[in-house]
This record gives sequence, structure tokens and C-alpha cells, in this order.
Amino acid sequence: MNNQLLLETAIKASLDAGKVISDIYHDPASDFEVEKKADNSPLTIADRKSNDMIISYLEQTPYPIISEECKNMDYAIRKEWETVWVVDPLDGTKEFIKRNGEFTVNIALVRGGHPVLGVIYIPEKRVLYYGTLEGGAYRVDDIDTKNGADFAVIENRSVKLPLERKDGKYIAVASRSHMSAETESYINTLKEQHGEVSLTSIGSSIKICLVAEGSADIYPRFAPTMEWDTAAGHAIVRAAGKEVYQVDETTPLRYNKEDLLNPWFIVKTKAD
Repeated sequence: MNNQLLLETAIKASLDAGKVISDIYHDPASDFEVEKKADNSPLTIADRKSNDMIISYLEQTPYPIISEECKNMDYAIRKEWETVWVVDPLDGTKEFIKRNGEFTVNIALVRGGHPVLGVIYIPEKRVLYYGTLEGGAYRVDDIDTKNGADFAVIENRSVKLPLERKDGKYIAVASRSHMSAETESYINTLKEQHGEVSLTSIGSSIKICLVAEGSADIYPRFAPTMEWDTAAGHAIVRAAGKEVYQVDETTPLRYNKEDLLNPWFIVKTKAD
């Protein structure tokens, strides 16, 4: 399969998974049946059903899958995977449970440890972000999932990222549910460098999308995340000419590592 078909497959998977999530989210009889995973993070039936939908699409491609909700292969097997899907079927489960709408579907394709294709769908906003290194990064508003994913229509309505911004403000974005003391300290350093810094707090991988589109300048994350939390956003940011760096601000994050836990990172314009 070529990259165009892989992108279309990932977009279709994200939109159908988003519809499954929305059906559960808006069901007045649903209490989300919240469970606790081994790391004490929450899990709902929406996570499981979204994952099943995405897997049904991606298993039709030639590449294996690393997903938050799947049992991942031992590294002895995974290290042989040159190309792999990295999936978070419901990023922002805490926001889903809070019913604030700040949750996403994340699908990325990783080659040689680097994300090369990414799709992020925000079901409650009906906003789609997608990007490839060769094709650039895009945003599509008012997605219609009722009639299926017509890629020609999506492509025609796509707006290339980053968007132009003229307000002159320096805007940092941070996690709504996972703000750390280290992140706050870094933001204080930004204030020393840039004067006034506007801070936007929001859930899930939407934060990375805001940097990709230019609505925010930087996203520091000095708290635990996993590869599936960042891979799709990382691909979109790269496609928009930006990067996700480790805290040295020169070394990009890598994927399909032995330990799937990310180091702390900063999303920003590429270093000179």
C-alpha cells in the first residue's frame, strides 16, 4: 500500500472510531463503566470499542500495530518492526469521563523510529488533523461522519498548516489534567525570555495540534506519557515544519523503543 492509501485508511478508521466514541458519550444511559488499568489510569468501554474499530481497518495493511488497548509484543519481536502503526483509540479518557469534550482518536505510522504519518480526530468538535512528511499538515473542520469518509471531499476542504497568526503573543499550552511543578517552572522561564506568556490548558493530543497549526508556540510536557499519546501529533507537527524534542530541545522523540514510556518533551518550532 502506498502512503496515500495508508493515510486514507487511517482517516477512515479515526472517523469511524470517533463515531463509536460519540455514540457512547451521548448515550444518557451510559455511565462509561470506568475500570482501572494496571497503572491506575482509567479505561472505558469507549476505549475498547474504538480500539476494535481501528484494528479492523489497520489489520488490512501490511504493518503490525502498537496500541494502548492491545497486548503489545515483546521488544525482541517489536525491534524487528521497521514500520509500525502506533494507536491511542481514546486519548484523554479522563476528559471523556469528565464530559468536557477534550478527547481524541490518535493514529500514527512510524518508520525507523520516526513518525511519518499522523491522524488526530476530535469527535466532539468534528475537527480532523492529518499530516505526512511528503504532503504537509492539514486541518478540516465540520467533518461529516454520517456519509463515510470521502477523502476527495476531505482533501478539498483541508486547510494547510501552520495557519498565519498576527496577534504577537507568545502562547504556551499545557495539560489540563497533568500539570507538573517542572512544567510550571519551565513556563516561568519562558516568561523571563518572552515577557508575557499566555497559557492555554486543554486535554489530550489537542495540545500538540495547537502547536502544529500555530495557535500556540510551545507545549512543554514534563510528566509521564506513552508513545501512543504523542506519535500521531508528532507526525502532524513534523509535517507542519515543527518538532517534538526531548528536554535538550535538540533530540527528537523516537518510537517503538524497548520502553514505550516517553521522556519529557517540548513541542516547538524546529531548532536552528
